[in-house]
Amino acid sequence: MSTPADDSPEERAAEAADLSPSEAFALLGNETRIDILQGLQDATADRPESAAVSFSELYEQVDVDDSAHFNYHLKQLLDHFVRKDEDGYRFRTPGRKVVRSVFAGTFTGRTEVGPFAAPGDCYHCEGDLRARYADERLVVECDDCGRTHVDYPFPPGGFDDRTPEEFLDAFHHHVRHHYCLAADGVCPECMGRMETTLDTETEVPDWTVAVVHACERCDNRLTSTLGLNLLDTAAVLTFFSDRGVDLTTRPFWTNDWCVSDRHTTVLSTDPTRVRLDLPCDGDRLSVTVDETFSLLETTVELADETS
Repeated sequence: MSTPADDSPEERAAEAADLSPSEAFALLGNETRIDILQGLQDATADRPESAAVSFSELYEQVDVDDSAHFNYHLKQLLDHFVRKDEDGYRFRTPGRKVVRSVFAGTFTGRTEVGPFAAPGDCYHCEGDLRARYADERLVVECDDCGRTHVDYPFPPGGFDDRTPEEFLDAFHHHVRHHYCLAADGVCPECMGRMETTLDTETEVPDWTVAVVHACERCDNRLTSTLGLNLLDTAAVLTFFSDRGVDLTTRPFWTNDWCVSDRHTTVLSTDPTRVRLDLPCDGDRLSVTVDETFSLLETTVELADETS
């Protein structure tokens, strides 16, 4: 499983505000302006997201003695990160994203944790799994053979007030949400349109086929196995739920079909047809997709009959 493009929160916010990245860095490269955005966040913490804040109330939130200096920097944020109307000042979406990124530790976090035990067994050697976190990325790998099962970014704020077990649960939902959105054609970074294709000549080690998502707007790219993209598919959810397995809460990397190609078969390349066989309790769900990852067929083979 590969990661999204490493666009910074400033760059994604700039795109939403119709700014070039250099213009966004210039606007945000001032401590007073960041303090104003954080002050607006503090002033609206207990209010609806659409709430407006008066000039005087916002001024009181920021440690600036000169109101003219404050007003100058506030004006630089207007139109792109802050909106002004007759009721006062409100966040524009890019401004709120910048503040949330700061609070999440995306800019300042340098957390390093682990290695610590992770649930599941290695799909290759059945060894124990361990997790480690550094450089804003979580890696789940085998303690015996060293195979990497997961390598994906996650904000360091995810560790706040969480045990390692709770953090891994939050990470599962984070990654699952990203790939379910991508499979639905929605970029998890900028909400732009994502195009999905199957790569039957992938260079990812040990994979025969990869699902590639590419955003037409911000060029965010995700690459993974077939299985990771099927976690929110009705037929897959129902098949496992009927057998007592809740895929919404079970860590995705404990399913070998989410992190490996062990159950993947390329049926043809012209046109592209790929089948994924999902085993559970002796039964098997087979899912066939085409080159755009459109679902073509699902069949269930029971232990003693085929339906």
